[in-house]
Amino acid sequence: MRSALVLGTGLIGTSAALALVQRGVTVHLADHDPEQARTAAALGAGTDAAPDGPVDLAVVAVPPAHVATVLADAMRREVARGYIDVASVKGGPRRDLQALGLDLTRYLGTHPMSGREKSGPLAATADLFEGRPWVLTPTRDTDTEVLNLALELVSHCRAVPVVMDADAHDRAVALVSHMPHLVSSMVAARLEHADEAAVRLCGQGIRDVTRIAASDPGMWIDILSANPGPVADLLSDVAADLDEAVRALRALQSSDEAKRREGSAGIEDMLRRGNAGQVRVPGKHGSAPRAYEVVAVLIDDQPGQLARIFADAGTAGVNIEDVRIEHATGQQAGLVQLMVEPQAVPVLTAALRERGWALRQ
Repeated sequence: MRSALVLGTGLIGTSAALALVQRGVTVHLADHDPEQARTAAALGAGTDAAPDGPVDLAVVAVPPAHVATVLADAMRREVARGYIDVASVKGGPRRDLQALGLDLTRYLGTHPMSGREKSGPLAATADLFEGRPWVLTPTRDTDTEVLNLALELVSHCRAVPVVMDADAHDRAVALVSHMPHLVSSMVAARLEHADEAAVRLCGQGIRDVTRIAASDPGMWIDILSANPGPVADLLSDVAADLDEAVRALRALQSSDEAKRREGSAGIEDMLRRGNAGQVRVPGKHGSAPRAYEVVAVLIDDQPGQLARIFADAGTAGVNIEDVRIEHATGQQAGLVQLMVEPQAVPVLTAALRERGWALRQ
C-alpha cells in the first residue's frame, strides 16, 4: 500500500492515519468538518489536500449511521482501488450498501476492537490498535486485492486480524462492548444524585465499573442505534438476573430460616456464575488468563514515584505484568498494586524493601 484516503478524522480514523504515516504510506484526510481534518493533519496524520487520483485504500471512519452514505459517495467517485469501514457494527452498513445497488466486491467491513473514553483527533495515537483484535468480515464476493489491502492496514497498525461473519460480529460486540457500556452507565447514573458523603467513599471497585460511562453519549447513540436488537436481547437477560437477585436479597431479609437459605443460595449461584464468566476474559496480549500475585506498595503522590518502582523492579529482573493504583481518600498518597508471576513475588518483595519502599501485607 502506497496511499490511503481516511474519510473521518475522529479518534479511530486519525489513529489509523498516524500509524500508516509512520509506515511510509501517503495519507490524505477528509472530514465533514474541515477544521477537524486540518487538526489531524497538524498532528502528523497526513495531508488534508485531496489526492490527485485514486488511492490504494479508502478508510471510512464515520459513525455507523453514515457509513453507507459516505462509502456510496466515495465508490461512485472511484476515489480508491479498495474500500473499508471501521464502524463498530457490520451487518447494517453492508445491507444498506446492497440496497443502494453498489458493487461490493471492492468493499470490506472491518472493526478495530480498540478505543478510548475520549474522542476526536486530539485523542488519537499511532499505537491505539497495537496488539488489539481487528475484525474483518469478508464474504465470498470480496475481492482478494481488497482483503490483502485490509490485512496490510491491520499489519501497519500492529493489530491482530480476526475473520468473522458480519452478523456474528454484531452479536459478539453487543455482548462484550455495547451491553457492558449501558450497564456501566446505569451504575454510574446511581451516583448522580447520591449524597456527597456516600460518593466520597468511592474506591477502585466503583471506578472500574463506571470508567467507560465517561464516553461521549452522542457517539454511543450512533453505535447503539445501529445494533439495538442484540443489545436489547442481552439486556433482557441481565434484567432477568437482576430480578432474581432482588428476590434473593429480599429473601435474605426474611425471618424465615428456609427463605434466608434460599436467598443465600441464589446470591451465591450468581456470584459463582460471575466467577466462571470472568475467568474466560482473555489475559495479557489476548492469551489465556493467568493468575498473578499482587505486591502492594505504599507511595506518596509525588512526581517520579512510579518510575522509581518500575526501575527498581527492572533492576531486580522482575517483569510487571499489570499495575493498578488506588488513591487514598483525602490524602496525597496511594497504593500501587504490582501484578507479577507468583515465583517473582519473593524476589520483588526483597528488592523493594531493600530500596526503602513500604509494602502492605
